[in-house]
Parts: sequence; structure tokens; C-alpha cells
Amino acid sequence: MGKKDKNKKKMSGSEKTALKTEKKLNARQKKELAALGEDDIEKVVAEIEQEEARRQRVKEVIVEPPSRRVNFTLNAHPYKDELIMLGGEFYDGRQTIVYGDMFFYNINKKEWSVVKAPGAPPPRCGHQAVITAARGGELWVFGGEFSSPSESQFYHYRDLWVFLLSDKKWEKIIAPNGPSARSGHRMVLLKKQLIVFGGFHDNLRDYKYFNDVYAFDLETYVWRKIEPAGLAPTPRSGCVVLPTPGNKIMVYGGYNKERIKKDVDKGRIHDDMFLLTPDKNDTTKYKWTCVRQTGMRATPRCGISAALDQPNLALLFGGVQDEEEEDDEENLRGTFYKDLLALDLEKFQWHSVTLSGKKENATTERRRRRKQKDGGDEERENQQSDDSEDAEMSQESPTNPTQSNTITVEDGVFTMTLGTAPVKAVSGMDDLSVDENSREVAAFSPSARMNTGMVVKNNILYLYGGLVEDCDRQYTLNDFYSLDCRKLQQWKTLIPENLKSHTWFDSSSSSEEDDSEDSNEDD
Repeated sequence: MGKKDKNKKKMSGSEKTALKTEKKLNARQKKELAALGEDDIEKVVAEIEQEEARRQRVKEVIVEPPSRRVNFTLNAHPYKDELIMLGGEFYDGRQTIVYGDMFFYNINKKEWSVVKAPGAPPPRCGHQAVITAARGGELWVFGGEFSSPSESQFYHYRDLWVFLLSDKKWEKIIAPNGPSARSGHRMVLLKKQLIVFGGFHDNLRDYKYFNDVYAFDLETYVWRKIEPAGLAPTPRSGCVVLPTPGNKIMVYGGYNKERIKKDVDKGRIHDDMFLLTPDKNDTTKYKWTCVRQTGMRATPRCGISAALDQPNLALLFGGVQDEEEEDDEENLRGTFYKDLLALDLEKFQWHSVTLSGKKENATTERRRRRKQKDGGDEERENQQSDDSEDAEMSQESPTNPTQSNTITVEDGVFTMTLGTAPVKAVSGMDDLSVDENSREVAAFSPSARMNTGMVVKNNILYLYGGLVEDCDRQYTLNDFYSLDCRKLQQWKTLIPENLKSHTWFDSSSSSEEDDSEDSNEDD
């Protein structure tokens, strides 16, 4: 008989216990999945990817606007007047649907089309997508997550894909040493590199938030982990990450959970700002520095969306601040925002964007609202189907029309006037009415929400979908708006919101039935 391998590493008692626990949990999960009628999620993802790989031809069809969704990506085509939407998710109170479809919005024709191309990635949400101008335009996609309908399983991706816009073809990039599986991370283009920061991984048993930095070279197709000097941001997801003038990267805000005690977690919203700066002599080395913010800083929130308007100016919209109910650590009350903010990426100065509106619309607006009130739901639905000119006239009271403390930003193309007046936050679905005593009506603003899709194309800001909560209900949105960044007069409604068509299954009835059954058993 041969001798036993003396170099074989022995397991410690704690490692053996952890392994046994993992096996028990896996066995229990298999039984639970069988009861739910669900397959193992890794098997489901692999089968979807294999099915997409068998697709031979590109299929492009003009369709109705995308369904309600959140945590998708929205990018602008580098050469055409088109927007590109990928993935996302929808929850109706009972089950979650994760999408893998790719939509193109033709800005000039105002029509949507869906493109199904060979070798597409599996469905995902919470991923990141970046556009480059190479090879006729490329859409790079990294990470994200997929969940089973019951949300009893989560699968986090660590894959990297590229979609060739001119050829309408997907390629899966196989490159080692990349970031671990995650969602809620951020990815930006810096010169000829994709920079990935942060995110989280959650398997329902445990979770982890990240603050690591990776760079993918778009010429060599090689991943490299960056180890910056200086004090790094704490681990987080859902933060704002933007390139700044001078080839630096700004990180603002974000969210993470912390374990307070066994089975008790506490969420933390960040409002700090950091700058990742490459070394002047060695561009492979970076350094973290904490940034002092000035101006009218945004209130602490997560789920705020950002888009570059100019190389030195970003626009941000919405977000939510969760607060624990008194004497109840598990229930949270969300305060949602609908303010439009501007951030100077050179001075790191915040401003509130005040839209001018149209004075001549005030009387017409009040007359229209009175008609809606008298005419009931039928009149209101008819108004929603009117042309875009009528939609533009849907306006609300000004934040502060007499505000004189403004700043002007010029880029040689157009001028943007930014105010510093605070904007009201709303809890849930709060429909603010027009002040009848006001002499003018300021520009309409999309309703409060978090994680909306936002992008700038041809100096026009586009905003789609997102999510807002009302008590225990979650409303996923599919409305669509645009705002001229040069005029800054008013939002234009491209697709109005109709919450009446939103399906939500309240779990209270089922829980009441369960309580009734329990009480009968006790009797």
C-alpha cells in the first residue's frame, strides 16, 4: 500500500462544521425548490445562455414601449440618434421577472424596436453597460444578477460581454482575473479602459459589499486589479461613479448593510465623495483622496441616477432615503425625491436646477385641471392620449420663483443657469397640485422615484422608468420624459404614467388567511 499524502492539508474543526452546514443547507434548498417547482438557478442560467448561443439570425421588430422595469441600463448610441435599453426587473408583489431584452429607441421617429441577436447574454438586472465608439460602436456589459420568480434564489454574474452595434452581434469575453460576481456596482470608461468599482453579492445566507477597483484594457482584453494608495471609500453599492476632467474618477454616495447582531442588519446611506487619481509618472498607479463638497449638497439618499451633460457637469435625479419606523428595526419608511441637481465635476460644487417653465401656460393649465376634476376619469384618460404639446403643459408650482441666488455654467455651446433653492421630497405617491394663487406655473417634473434610467443625447436629457413605494406597495414605472439641457424650461412627456394599469398583489389577504388557520388550530 502506498503511503498517505503527508502534504494533504487537514481540515480544522470549524471548517468541517461549516462544510456540513453548507451541505445541509443545500439539501434543504433543493427540497424547497422542488416544492416551489423551480429548478436550480445556475442550471436555468446555463440553459438560457445555451439557447441564446443557438440563435442564428438577427431579429429586429418595431414594438410597443418597454414594460415596467427598474435596475436596467440606458445608453446613447455613439453615432445614431438612438437610445439603448438592456435588461431590468419587475416585481408585482408575488413574483419577480428579470428581463434580458434589448430595446432601441429611435429619437427622430419616436418608436421602439427590440433586437434579438445571436449569442446574447442571459437576463439580468443591477448590471452596468458602457458605450464606446470603437468598431462602429460597442456596448460593454458586466455583471448583474438574476433571480428566480419567488426570489428564493439569486445568481450574481461576473461575466463580460460586448455588443457590436454595427454588426448587431454579441461576443462573450473570456478574460481571467476579473472582479468577483456582483451587482449594484458601477463601471465607467476612462481612456481605453473600463473601470469597475464596488457592488455587492447576496445569496440569502450572507452578503458582502465591495470597494475594490478593477480595470479592463480594451486593447489587450486583460483585467487588472488596481490597488490605490490612500484611504478608500467604505464598501458600497449603488453609488454615483463618473469620469472627470483630467482622467480622474469621482465616487459619490452609495449604500451598504452592516450586521448589528445575529439576524439583524442596518442599512447605511453614504453622502461622502472620493476622487481616484492616476499617478502622473506611472498611470498604472492610483490614489484615493476624500473630496470636500461645496454648494447646496444633496440630502443623503441612495438610488439617485446620474448622467454626464458636459465633461465637467453631471445631472442627477431622484433617489430615496429610508428611515426606520419608531420601535421597529425591520420596517422602513422611504422618502423619495424628484429634484434635479447639477454637480460641477471640477469644483465639486452642487446646485439645484430650477426650470423656468412657461408663464403663458398658467391659465390654460388651471382650466385643464378643472376640466379633469369635473370630467372624472374619462376626461383624465383622454388628456393622457393628447399630443406632446399638451403633455408639456402638465406643470406644477415653482420651487422658489423669486430665488435670485443662481450660478451660470458655460461650455461655449450653451449656458445653464442653476439655482440653489431646495426641492421638496415626497413620501410615496404624492401628487403636488398647482398653486391657484401663483401668477405662473413652473415646469412639470417627473414624479419622485429611485433607480431611474437616465442619459443625455444631443443635449437632451432622457429619463425612463424607475421605482417608488407607497406603504407596502412597490410601483415600477414605465413613463418616459425628455428635457432640453440648453433651454431648461420644462420636461416633455414622451410616455405618460398610468398607475391604473399597474398590477400589484397584496400579501395581506394571504397572511390573514394563515393567521385564521393558525387560530383555528389553536382552538
